[in-house]
Amino acid sequence: MTQHAQTPLVELRDISIAFGGIKAVDHVSVDLYPGEVVGLLGHNGAGKSTLIKCLSGAYKQDSGDVYINGEKAVINNPRDARSYNIETIYQTLALADNLDAASNLFLGRELITPMGFVDDARQEAETRKIMARLNPNFTKFSAPVKALSGGQRQSVAIARAVYFNARILIMDEPTAALGPQETQMVAELIQELKRQGLGIFLIEHDVQAVMDLCDRASVMKNGQLVGTVDVKDVTDDDILSMIILGKQPAKVA
Repeated sequence: MTQHAQTPLVELRDISIAFGGIKAVDHVSVDLYPGEVVGLLGHNGAGKSTLIKCLSGAYKQDSGDVYINGEKAVINNPRDARSYNIETIYQTLALADNLDAASNLFLGRELITPMGFVDDARQEAETRKIMARLNPNFTKFSAPVKALSGGQRQSVAIARAVYFNARILIMDEPTAALGPQETQMVAELIQELKRQGLGIFLIEHDVQAVMDLCDRASVMKNGQLVGTVDVKDVTDDDILSMIILGKQPAKVA
């Protein structure tokens, strides 16, 4: 890929973390470039979520370094991660069901009028602006998010991250439990984020989702990195054998 002449947006270098003597992540290095989606795959317990939690600030690695835009980053908690424009969209989406899209977008970071009240009109205007960029078909601005479809809820969560200047997005199985149309909506959102130069780590179980959405795939097994492959150079079966057997495909090894 041509963008690999650039400085990576993220480099996780030689990351290790153990819990109670068990190495959850064992000397793993992965990187991510602007405008790229990298899928992280592996069975439950393979270490992919633990690795990414060292980037999101949920965990502190025992050894290894994180570099953002080529510079060493200090990430001890989620606030530190946000200061590096890293946002995480968890599978639960962490939305307040009874609030509308704008109230969710600004939850905890409300826009305030000079009188000290929440500026609902400005929040809605800003939400409409960012949604026009991300998902022009989104129209349910006054509905509580519990009334939205899965894809629309995902749109709100992504809009919140992007509005607050995310450059690095961590997405946890964004199409899980979505139907084909909804999955397509999320795929289009991801394409739009790529066009805007964001880098996305996608934590996935579904090999097909990785083949459809990702540029590269990094496979983990038993806390170690099996390998990273260009999705266009491999088949579903190649990635499956990496997950199950822990072996790189012959042609890219």
